[in-house]
Amino acid sequence: MSINPDLNINFSPMHRLQWEEAQQKDVILYPEGMVELNQPSAEILKLCDGSRNLAKIISELEEKFQTTGLEKDVLNFLEIALKNGWIQQS
Repeated sequence: MSINPDLNINFSPMHRLQWEEAQQKDVILYPEGMVELNQPSAEILKLCDGSRNLAKIISELEEKFQTTGLEKDVLNFLEIALKNGWIQQS
């Protein structure tokens, strides 16, 4: 299973992305537990709302952080997120 660059990316309805005050960071909550996220991972997942494909996510992140060359890192993270079931494509 790998990211199809042409399809939009959705955060999984079986998981919830939220700010966790106790940890002072964003987390993914699911019935079996919780995953703490670093800031870059959280910023990527916040854009996975079903309205953007890979190129759009990368473009928005590069614009937000005023940088270029994020494609490889973003793709690597999204591949992990897909394998873990945190995101899906439609």
